[in-house]
Amino acid sequence: MLSVEDVTVGRSGLTIVRGVSLRVDAASVTVLLGANGAGKTTLLEGLSGAIPVSSGVIRLDGRPIEKLRAWRRARAGLAHVEQNRTVFREMSVLDNLRAACRRGDTPDRVFELFPELVKQIDAPAGLLSGGEQQMLVVGRALLGRPKALLIDEMSLGLAPIVVARLAAAVRALADGGVGVLLVEQFAALALDIADRAYVLARGEVVHSGDGRRLRADEDLLRALYLGGTPSETGV
Repeated sequence: MLSVEDVTVGRSGLTIVRGVSLRVDAASVTVLLGANGAGKTTLLEGLSGAIPVSSGVIRLDGRPIEKLRAWRRARAGLAHVEQNRTVFREMSVLDNLRAACRRGDTPDRVFELFPELVKQIDAPAGLLSGGEQQMLVVGRALLGRPKALLIDEMSLGLAPIVVARLAAAVRALADGGVGVLLVEQFAALALDIADRAYVLARGEVVHSGDGRRLRADEDLLRALYLGGTPSETGV
């Protein structure tokens, strides 16, 4: 579905992400883990076109997209849910969703995934809780009919019970056919729903493998977060 080959991304003249390769299969959850400053957000922004990549190839359904503008990547089927939960604060929940609908579509799919939003349908989006706003921005991204969905720090600032609810929704999306690349700070919870996991350290992939196996190997996970090198972590 989404393949990333030897991608390098920089900011302000500094290389942040170096030679990253990964894949996100259809109907799967791929988790990208790493300590703060590892380059996770920079990588997602490079994939979505929010910032340019310095080198490498990004393919969506086999088609190279790294030279496309962000809106063209979105049109091709790559959606990006960023950290800041940007909503149209003065507009109602329904109008926020209507703004993202393609011609002839309705927000019904979002309300099926997040029934919590139904009772807030006429409320200004700016008055929603943090969890409800996250549901809204994820739902809005879905209305673009993405093939691959990038989600950055879904749990940021949210209570664990809300994070668990969102994680279940992400798993349901993947089971419905969407390929999800999830950047998440709650490693254990993310790995519980992951098919595949990558760990980024200092802008490089230091581990890739089965998500549940990494979840079960706490010593390896701890070593990766503490900055273990590829040779130390068995990659």
